[in-house]
Amino acid sequence: MSSTKPSNENETPKERIPGLRGVRTTTLFRAVNPELFIKPNKPVMAFGLVGITLCVAYLGYLHATIENKNDLYEAIDSEGSRYMRRKTSKWD
Repeated sequence: MSSTKPSNENETPKERIPGLRGVRTTTLFRAVNPELFIKPNKPVMAFGLVGITLCVAYLGYLHATIENKNDLYEAIDSEGSRYMRRKTSKWD
């Protein structure tokens, strides 16, 4: 009884497409939601991941360097020469 015939006689044996790519939709819906119908592109995803990682790392670097600069100020010694000095607390 192993039949290759479809269970419904009106149904034609087609290869099923997973996801929404096989569903009948309007052109407007496809234009508004292209991420549902475009196949994933691994090289573009890798490039985007590296790009986002570098942006976050750069922002972290800028944050760290600004914090280090806030602790320094320009001081003048008794001879009149200028130098950079770290802020200290009177409690230290």
